[in-house]
Amino acid sequence: MRDAVTTLIKNYDVAGKYFDRNAIDSLKSYFETGTARVQAAAAINSNAAAIVKQAGSKLFEELPELIRPGGNAYTTRRYAACLRDMDYYLRYATYALVAANMNVLDERVLQGLRETYNSLGVPISPTVRGIQIMKDIAREQAAAAGITNTAFVDEPFDYMTRELSEQDV
Repeated sequence: MRDAVTTLIKNYDVAGKYFDRNAIDSLKSYFETGTARVQAAAAINSNAAAIVKQAGSKLFEELPELIRPGGNAYTTRRYAACLRDMDYYLRYATYALVAANMNVLDERVLQGLRETYNSLGVPISPTVRGIQIMKDIAREQAAAAGITNTAFVDEPFDYMTRELSEQDV
């Protein structure tokens, strides 16, 4: 897994360049938000079960057909699998949040998710909506932890929804 620093170094090393003003500004921004990123991840982690439960409830309230007979979350086993997957997305979002790099999402979530959902015939739109709901709740948790600018919290969630929405899964 790479973070913003290792990715930046790799890119400049491959190009055989010294850091320029853009690189320095990127590093400065990363380090200035580092404490807030860790605080946000801690707030999300300590409330992860509640975030997933709340997001699942809202998702099934918005899309009740998912839990009706024939729906993808119908039966206790499928319902539990849906919540398990939401927890998985939330956990990896916190990794990407701290790293300020979405690489881990590509490597650990999105590639495997596409393959798995394709093979199971699971529609992607409810997954995307669940991730969006978790983003809103995670941002609220970060704000409740005293983080004033929570815009960076959106990054991993927006990345996942954008990547999944662009794919024909």
